[in-house]
Amino acid sequence: MYRSLIKRLPALGVALGMATMAAPWTAACAADSFSATTPSPQQVAWQNRGFGVLVHFGTNTFLDREWGDGKAPAAVFNPDRVDPGQWARAAKSAGANYLVLVAKHHDGFALWPTQQSDYSVKSSPWLNGQGDLVRMTAEAVKREGMGMGVYLSPWDRHEPRYADSKAYDVFYTGQLVELASGYGPLVEWWLDGAGSDGHVYDFAHYVAKLRTYQPNAMVFADTALFEYGDIRWVGNEVGVIEGENWNVIDRHGQLRWRPVEVDTPLHKDFWFWNSKPEFTASLKTVDELMRNYEDSVGRGGQLVLGIAPDRHGLLPDADVKRLAEFGQALERRYGNAANVAATHVKTDARAQAALDNDDDTFWTVTEANRGVLEVDLGKTVTIDRALTMERLEDGQHVRGYRIEAWDGGRWITLAQAQAVGHMKIDRFAPVSARRVRLRITNSVGVAAIREFKLFAAP
Repeated sequence: MYRSLIKRLPALGVALGMATMAAPWTAACAADSFSATTPSPQQVAWQNRGFGVLVHFGTNTFLDREWGDGKAPAAVFNPDRVDPGQWARAAKSAGANYLVLVAKHHDGFALWPTQQSDYSVKSSPWLNGQGDLVRMTAEAVKREGMGMGVYLSPWDRHEPRYADSKAYDVFYTGQLVELASGYGPLVEWWLDGAGSDGHVYDFAHYVAKLRTYQPNAMVFADTALFEYGDIRWVGNEVGVIEGENWNVIDRHGQLRWRPVEVDTPLHKDFWFWNSKPEFTASLKTVDELMRNYEDSVGRGGQLVLGIAPDRHGLLPDADVKRLAEFGQALERRYGNAANVAATHVKTDARAQAALDNDDDTFWTVTEANRGVLEVDLGKTVTIDRALTMERLEDGQHVRGYRIEAWDGGRWITLAQAQAVGHMKIDRFAPVSARRVRLRITNSVGVAAIREFKLFAAP
């Protein structure tokens, strides 16, 4: 993943030989201010997915490794009960809406029968060399009604042509075209830059080819790949967005809409399955996963949770159970049925649009309402969390807000911050109140709120 990339970003930015080509449909290119920079329809659709999973499975799985060196023989890959349907069902039970498959990690072993190299499943004993795990996964994901994504590592520790940048560009583009043209619509394409010191990639050509076959796929990349990425890495693998989260990134005076994706594994410190006891012991608790969710999705980002099939090609039973428990906990805590604001005393139609459990309707800040959205719960309720969603099609406009409760004599502040973004979850000490309000204290342009939800303390 990105652990080894962090210290190399300055060098990597030079080595990548970046040009100034943005995605052809990104409206943000001509914007000259943060508030005027807006997302593409594809970025909006991606942000609405909220939560996905990232599947690591390959030769590393059979060798107890996190980082392959490209020397493992293809024969080591031989799962006997591989079932991507199980992966997709388990992910869906957790609430995930898309699945990204690591089709080729840094070791270079391909999970589909690529025509660019013999280092793939076609040279393994699995299904007598006739298997195609990318196709099996794409079909399973489609059956579950989820979105499919692909991770194709630019760094390749096996392929001899990697030493020749131009020759490798031809090789990588060939693999990209195979994946982009042969497996149906993709919602995301991962460009993981780890290990790429000194190597020059023709990213402009890669992205141009990808757009030919997958115009709606979101390209995930570090901010160093500013001109090519549609979404950006959060900067850590612990599942946390630090500080205020703004969707617009400024790099050398250029502004781009680049929402953040937060990657973290289900097993602490393990992306691939491992036979050591440390792997089993590292399974995150439901509380830890909830904190990951609240500190990523709950801070306006997107969570992608790493899951790892074992040598059979199955997620361990404990992992399947934990994913289901996490999904149930999410529904209990943040599902529509838990939203006490939804049963509010009848209010005007404008306010109703933000209190109806419907993401497609919204309330706007006007001179008349002075940026105050008030909800009367009809009775005194003890609450400890609020969830606010901003409509982002026209940009991110909220610059400051407060959540306040009426204590019978005055409004008291429960939470305050600057950014709302796609979704903001605020947690505060339990307070009993009947009247609660969201007050937009600072905004640029016309701020719009899709939802304002309140949840009772457990």
